[in-house]
Amino acid sequence: MPEMTFDVRWPDGHLQRCYSPSLVVYDYLTVGAHYTVADFVDRSGTALDEASARVRAKFGFACTSAAATTEQIVSAAAAFPDSATVRVVAMDPVAP
Repeated sequence: MPEMTFDVRWPDGHLQRCYSPSLVVYDYLTVGAHYTVADFVDRSGTALDEASARVRAKFGFACTSAAATTEQIVSAAAAFPDSATVRVVAMDPVAP
C-alpha cells in the first residue's frame, strides 16, 4: 500500500508534516489550496479514516499512525479559530 506525507502551513506560519498510509488524501486535499481550519480538520480526518480503513481491509488492523496524525492535526487546530486558513504546501509522492 503506497504511503504518503503532506505538509500544511498553519495560520501562525508553523509547518506540520502529516503521514497517511494511503494516497487517498489526494481525493480530499489539493497542494496549494487554502482551507479553513474547520474544513481542513474535517477533510483530513475523513481522508485519514478512509486510509486507516484501507489498511484494515488489507491487513486486518487499523493504522495507528493515521489515528495519531488525526490527533496531531486536531491538537494543532485547537489553537486557531475555525475560520482561520490552513494551506497545503506539499504532498509526497507527487500525484501521478
